[in-house]
Amino acid sequence: MVDQAAVVEALKLVKDPELNVNVVDLGLVYAIQTREGEVDVDMTLTSPACPAGPEILSKAVAAIEKIEGVSKANVKMVMSPPWSPARMTDAARDELGIF
Repeated sequence: MVDQAAVVEALKLVKDPELNVNVVDLGLVYAIQTREGEVDVDMTLTSPACPAGPEILSKAVAAIEKIEGVSKANVKMVMSPPWSPARMTDAARDELGIF
């Protein structure tokens, strides 16, 4: 079984190209479930109309599928609950100058 921590670390390599902050620290990852070679991830975008959505999605899938033991990554974009800056880590807030 794939370790969820490995999935989180892989997703930290995926950055929102407009904000240049990784999707984990932005609070875009809502849920991770692993099962025999497959990983299911529910994530969102900072805005439903985010033009970088397809790029972020494809990079998330690619990052997860590089993990040893993962044969398939199922990344689903969800818009509920809506994202808000309150989901960001302190590190992301500092990087973006949000206090």
